[in-house]
Amino acid sequence: MVPFQQRKDCVLEGSARVTPSVQPHLQPIRNMSVSRTMEDSCELDLVYVTERIIAVSFPSTANEENFRSNLREVAQMLKSKHGGNYLLFNLSERRPDITKLHAKVLEFGWPDLHTPALEKICSICKAMDTWLNADPHNVVVLHNKGNRGRIGVVIAAYMHYSNISASADQALDRFAMKRFYEDKIVPIGQPSQRRYVHYFSGLLSGSIKMNNKPLFLHHVIMHGIPNFESKGGCRPFLRIYQAMQPVYTSGIYNIPGDSQTSVCITIEPGLLLKGDILLKCYHKKFRSPARDVIFRVQFHTCAIHDLGVVFGKEDLDDAFKDDRFPEYGKVEFVFSYGPEKIQGMEHLENGPSVSVDYNTSDPLIRWDSYDNFSGHRDDGMEAGNKQNTNSQSGSISGGLEDQYPWPDTQWPSQS
Repeated sequence: MVPFQQRKDCVLEGSARVTPSVQPHLQPIRNMSVSRTMEDSCELDLVYVTERIIAVSFPSTANEENFRSNLREVAQMLKSKHGGNYLLFNLSERRPDITKLHAKVLEFGWPDLHTPALEKICSICKAMDTWLNADPHNVVVLHNKGNRGRIGVVIAAYMHYSNISASADQALDRFAMKRFYEDKIVPIGQPSQRRYVHYFSGLLSGSIKMNNKPLFLHHVIMHGIPNFESKGGCRPFLRIYQAMQPVYTSGIYNIPGDSQTSVCITIEPGLLLKGDILLKCYHKKFRSPARDVIFRVQFHTCAIHDLGVVFGKEDLDDAFKDDRFPEYGKVEFVFSYGPEKIQGMEHLENGPSVSVDYNTSDPLIRWDSYDNFSGHRDDGMEAGNKQNTNSQSGSISGGLEDQYPWPDTQWPSQS
């Protein structure tokens, strides 16, 4: 196997032209030019990460006409080089034009710049492994429209997955995947994406033990107040999602500039969380029907073993590269094992300068940005912030232990 080599299909810095006649086995990891039209558009990024794993990515801003044209030519190239031996994994939104052009498509899409559910990562890796082991000529094609972080999560996860059962002669494949992830994805990825890769790796290796205890969220404390208003301060509110379904919306906290060093959003009784959790903190603009994202964080309760969890700025999606969020800023979560109010937390109460507007009927507050990925969501069910403790059937870990054979269970055939 040849180590990682980079080739470009568009006129970019350090570019090299590669014609369609170059066969995949000659350069296992490279960008390929499929046609002059694609080269001129400079929107397609097609990379052989290994001889049998191909990444096809388009930017979210790709012109629709060019996207459809390039998609057709990618399909022609794949059919000419791999016949019926390729399986396409769509990591983006469902699109009928993709299924029309490719005979075999598996839909695994999730929102751009987010991490997929831990169970979905498991399912993708199992599907990839099954397909690649079924025939030595089979190849996997990862399709993405948007930030390449989606592809990075899958490549990094499969690198760890294959390391469990792969033979020594596949070591160069794992090296190629590692190099691709570190060089191409880490600089553009989100902290939550890296966190989920860490979860997956740790659960596979046994270094992370699965938590099965119930977790009730009582307090979210933002240490260091972001400056989202012209005079400083911000007007934050929280939206909490479980399995991408909204389960809680806080009031709007008005924090004048320089009036506070921290703010505490209290949830009483505590909110039962299990499985994949997304917490999104917005800033509601003053006298403007608009909102900005202050930070976003995703985690899985199976990997939470402490009742106090702190995420620094470098751990928060969006905020990690936003100058409005202070460098020393961090977000603290306070959990317990029951819904009852935690005693002795009076020191977390906000000062008199912080006011709260509990009118969360404003469409701007309740608008859900994940409609495209959650067809069964109904914001009307969220009225009054009533939590549904049975919203996810199964165990406290969200059924994850049933989905995947972690180290203390027997692995499937490892040939």
